[in-house]
Amino acid sequence: MSPEERLKALGIELPPAPEPLGSYVPAVRTGNLLFLSGILPLRNGKLTRQGIVGKDLSVEEAKEEATVAAVNALAILKSYLGSLDRITRCVKITGYIASAPDFTEQPKVLNGASDFMTEVFGETGRHARAALGVPVLPLNSPVEIEFIFEVRD
Repeated sequence: MSPEERLKALGIELPPAPEPLGSYVPAVRTGNLLFLSGILPLRNGKLTRQGIVGKDLSVEEAKEEATVAAVNALAILKSYLGSLDRITRCVKITGYIASAPDFTEQPKVLNGASDFMTEVFGETGRHARAALGVPVLPLNSPVEIEFIFEVRD
């Protein structure tokens, strides 16, 4: 089953790719690697939730936000590549989680994005990653995620 067929089976329709919020491009390709800029959990240009994980949001709520950011990543990929079938591997995910000072469950939050990549791409969706706690993110977002993908022509 192709990634786009898996999305349909999951009942997920990709939104339009989110517009950059600053002076950067959403994706840069070098060789066969495609680097995505930090992606927020936006729907229709607005954050779906705001706040600090462990204070304003639970782990489960923040995990949902990581999934929303991952859906936006696929929207950017589709916009940039024309087809998700050109992706040969999800190489790495780096997740920044706006965290309360005593919050230590960043990896559980990032599982929202990691599990989603595996659901969509199967074994090639498994990746290296880092989950980092930070005090605050743009627009008071609870998560921001960077992705690196391997692609083919």
